[in-house]
Amino acid sequence: MKSVFSFIVKPVGERYENKINIGDKELVLNTRIESFKSVNNLAEVIEVPLAYSTDIKIGDLVIIHHNVFRRFYDIRGNQKNSRAYFMDNMYFCDIDQIYLYKSNGDWKSFGNRCFIKPIKDTNHLTNDKERELIGILKYGNSVLESLKINEGDLVGYTPGGEFEFVVEGQRLYCMKSNDIVIKYGYKGDEAEYNPSWAQSSIRTD
Repeated sequence: MKSVFSFIVKPVGERYENKINIGDKELVLNTRIESFKSVNNLAEVIEVPLAYSTDIKIGDLVIIHHNVFRRFYDIRGNQKNSRAYFMDNMYFCDIDQIYLYKSNGDWKSFGNRCFIKPIKDTNHLTNDKERELIGILKYGNSVLESLKINEGDLVGYTPGGEFEFVVEGQRLYCMKSNDIVIKYGYKGDEAEYNPSWAQSSIRTD
């Protein structure tokens, strides 16, 4: 059972992450299957494609595009699986739908993707809780390293290219390498910003 061009994956847990725990209470966040923010993005690799050679192995965890596991309604109002559905809770996942993978206990970016941790907005004249278009590089890649932009650096990025993910209780922004446009020096007052709802929705192996 191998695919030529796609990975075969299965969700870790349920296909939708609609609930979080706050203290000893369970809170239902969403009951609509159309909402992409509630779709589980964490998957386990069942098979790797024949056409590509990558560092991702069978059994690795991957962070994937929300449309892989997403369900929808057809014109008759019936629920349908995405076209990625294969069988028995397994799905095809294209190589450009994988953003992060976990191998030997460490998360690593995949392809030209990188992940940014937002930081707190310390401007007392605004009500914003996090700084816009600036954050700490959490997971980099070889392209950024060649530009001397390394994990832990404070960087600025262009608007509109970032996608929100929660990785083991940490809210991160995923983007491409060329969305990173500047490397800042630390001023000393930077602090990570991670909302409590992200911390209470930890998904891990």
